[in-house]
Amino acid sequence: MNIKILTPEFVVFEGEVDSVLLPGKNGDFHIMKNHAAIVSSLVNGKVRLFTKEIANDNFAKFFTKENEKNSVFSYQINSGVVEFNNDKGIILCD
Repeated sequence: MNIKILTPEFVVFEGEVDSVLLPGKNGDFHIMKNHAAIVSSLVNGKVRLFTKEIANDNFAKFFTKENEKNSVFSYQINSGVVEFNNDKGIILCD
């Protein structure tokens, strides 16, 4: 599935991932391949990408590798919104 993370200043990430874990108002929620369409607000927390690697160095500099075994990369946000449909998601955040 394809995920794009955007802030007002720059593109944080764009590429293929296995899944993404997001900080929602009522707790974290996980979006995986073939997930139903969703639009949701996001709160202060970490966006976690589950992917083997972030190959593009321009994107990799924004992420912290959380777990060597499972290849989890995180990016801290203050708030935002996510829209996901047809295995494509866009996360607008600050």
